[in-house]
Amino acid sequence: MIERFKTGALIVLVALSLVQSYFLAYNVPSLRTTTTTEQDYVQTERMGPEERIENLVYPEDMVLHLGENRHTVFYPGTNFYERIFEKLRGREFKGFQRNVRTIVDWNEVRARDLGVELRFGSAMPVELLQRVLKLEGDPQFLSDQIDRIWIYNPQGREEVRVYFFSSDRQVVYESVRADLTISDIQEYVGYGSYWPPYRTLDGMLYIPTEPLETVQAVIGYDKYTTEQMQRNLSLDPAVTRTIRDRSGTQIYTDGKQGLQVEQNGQWVRYTDPVASTGNLNSLTENVMAGLQFTNQHGGWDGKHRFVNPGSAEGGRGVVFQQYWHSLPIITEPPLRFGQIRLTLQRGIVGEYERSLMTLSGEVEKTIRYLPAGEALIQRLQAYERSAEVRALYPALRAKVLEEQRISLVPVWAVRLADGTQDILMEALPAGTQVESAIPVTPVEEDAEGVAPASDGEQAGAGGERASDGAGDGEPASGGADEGDGAGADDSERAGDAEGASPASGDE
Repeated sequence: MIERFKTGALIVLVALSLVQSYFLAYNVPSLRTTTTTEQDYVQTERMGPEERIENLVYPEDMVLHLGENRHTVFYPGTNFYERIFEKLRGREFKGFQRNVRTIVDWNEVRARDLGVELRFGSAMPVELLQRVLKLEGDPQFLSDQIDRIWIYNPQGREEVRVYFFSSDRQVVYESVRADLTISDIQEYVGYGSYWPPYRTLDGMLYIPTEPLETVQAVIGYDKYTTEQMQRNLSLDPAVTRTIRDRSGTQIYTDGKQGLQVEQNGQWVRYTDPVASTGNLNSLTENVMAGLQFTNQHGGWDGKHRFVNPGSAEGGRGVVFQQYWHSLPIITEPPLRFGQIRLTLQRGIVGEYERSLMTLSGEVEKTIRYLPAGEALIQRLQAYERSAEVRALYPALRAKVLEEQRISLVPVWAVRLADGTQDILMEALPAGTQVESAIPVTPVEEDAEGVAPASDGEQAGAGGERASDGAGDGEPASGGADEGDGAGADDSERAGDAEGASPASGDE
């Protein structure tokens, strides 16, 4: 009896041993270290709407070439721009072949052939553009940066040519297997026949032949508090101390991170020292990280466009330009407003600057007209730094008023070779009457209850103007690469002019 009991106990012990061995073999506890960062101890609050990369990457403008030296320009937010870009987003671009830029006489193509240019103005990483367009290419192409795409139908030939222009101004990539037909080009160019003509000075700057109808606005604004930003950016409240300098700037620091509040609480600059590494930065990685960081820390105030601040930043700088009704918002010192700026090191944010003001509330609108034609050309020629101008575009100059209001006044702005912006001239005085003007009809105006003109209405109004002045288009001047020179600088222009009335003389 005792022996049977011992045998049974031994069987049970062996069974338990097998079960234990099973759990040890197939349920190994995690041996990974758990890292808790200093920013984990505070749950960030949602402050503003989030955004997606496909809404931030797009051409600053589209130049339509109608043949016989006739041109017109579409800006983001206008119906025809949105139609064309949406169609192109559904096409495929494959079979890229690399060649020198001078393989084609671009001045001849501009003057003679039907086509459309998508100009990004600044260097756009191809791998970032891949998130918007269907691109397939070799590693050399995918690692490059481009500043424009030119799609055209060579005169007298039954084919479509598609070229991507490298921002180095030396190389082009031709997509020999692009999902586009001649009927596509004819459709795009057909939209341009409804729009007023533009004159090009050098293949880079385009001047409208009729005044640009824009809207001056006085808008209320809300403001994030300093306390909100401190909580959201996770400064340790237990050790944070405040420093105020002679200019009135307040600096909050917890010993590692810093939050600098300027302009009477209207602008902030956040810093979190990032260890520098010898590895090269990926601009695409930094743009995506900057997008995510902004989504989490403040959100977005309306429409924005990604702008590459230039090679001097070494891929570390990221700028998102703000628009109101398709026009970029610019300022004059010392006011800062209308941009979100980040500096990153391999996806880690080291600096973050933005306005604490967000546009909201009632809007007081006044129609204003921006000069065009000879008046604009003469002012440009008289500008003291005219030789440095790389972009010309309509914009809105912001000015802070009393009672928490901001005025946005239409102006012609220029961007210079060093990347700085300057105001060239203001709109004509309020109440000025003009015989004919190019109306602002951005899609975004739906948001304020202003229904955009139907395509038929646009065609009617624009068609009459186009027929009246179709012969005004002038041949592009300058060398083949001068036209290409719109390059990096052009893109900001477009983005800036983004919502401008279809007639704005952006470049």
